[in-house]
Amino acid sequence: MKTVYFATFEMKNSGLLEEFTMYLIDISRNGQPSYDARVNQSLDNYFVNDLKLPGHGFMFYINKPSVIIGRNQNAWAEVDIDYLHEHKIELVRRTSGGGAVYHDMGNFIFENILTDNADDFGDYAHFAEPVLKALRKLGLDVQMKENSSDLILNGKKWSGMTMFKSGQGLAAGGTIMYDLNIENAKRSLTENQLEKQKRLGVLSKRSEIVNLKDYLPDGMTMADLREYLLKEIFQVKSLDDIETYHMTDEDWQRADKRLEETYGTDAWNFGHNPGYYDYADKELSAGKLGINWTIDDGKVEHLKLNPFFKLDGDVDAIEAYLTGKKISERVVKKAVKKGHFANINPDELADFLIEKLD
Repeated sequence: MKTVYFATFEMKNSGLLEEFTMYLIDISRNGQPSYDARVNQSLDNYFVNDLKLPGHGFMFYINKPSVIIGRNQNAWAEVDIDYLHEHKIELVRRTSGGGAVYHDMGNFIFENILTDNADDFGDYAHFAEPVLKALRKLGLDVQMKENSSDLILNGKKWSGMTMFKSGQGLAAGGTIMYDLNIENAKRSLTENQLEKQKRLGVLSKRSEIVNLKDYLPDGMTMADLREYLLKEIFQVKSLDDIETYHMTDEDWQRADKRLEETYGTDAWNFGHNPGYYDYADKELSAGKLGINWTIDDGKVEHLKLNPFFKLDGDVDAIEAYLTGKKISERVVKKAVKKGHFANINPDELADFLIEKLD
């Protein structure tokens, strides 16, 4: 086990990390909080599989507007991708399972990190209890939904939990909706019924959601709630009393490498869809275009086009025409004509599709 000396920590007493059973993980960088969802969602994997600090780590952070989907979910079935592009909402694929959720600056994420004890894997109630207990002290009748990993208030969901296990390590956590943009959440998580019918990957279970803000004591801001929850979870009188691990430059270098190779790539977030075996993207004159596809027995089995720009045309017509057909220059050019695009060069699009699908 790697020994981490107290110089890396804000500790009141000298000693080694092994002496402490629970500590806060500070994921700020150069003194600034990290709000990048692709960065933040990949860090649990880094702490569990790479750094492997002993004891019980706890992460508490906020993401910019983003939709987080499970590792084994089909993004095309779960999310309105066009809406995400239009409103600059990032798509992020977890390293763990679970359903699709919307995050923004009105939403906390908490995660428990254990690297040497996975005995409580699968026990969502165990990891939810400190948060539930703290909120009950404020008078909120919060519960864990029966036979579910959702946390509810008056029957409505304010948190969805997920976890993953790797060896003797695990990460387990969820959301805390303080003042989430519910309209954005609903629009972002609009399901594609045609894709759902393909039953590729794990499907989300939709629930009515609720913000906690209106049920908290008058005047309790998001910053107030953060401070209160951390004090209650760590059983301290001041945030200064919480033992804290601060990510080092070396940590960030290793985390950045993971992002560059996998978790920060469009191939992972948009392309890693069950049933869609290949992904490619290209900068066309009109903007970036991604394609996700599967070829079976020489024919297109599944195909999705993903323009990262506002496209004036009908990509559905292209997908529908090419599905089930063998690829040839003639077939692709005929399909592109069916798109009736006003802001993209049809020859440029056809060349890209022929190059990748043929």
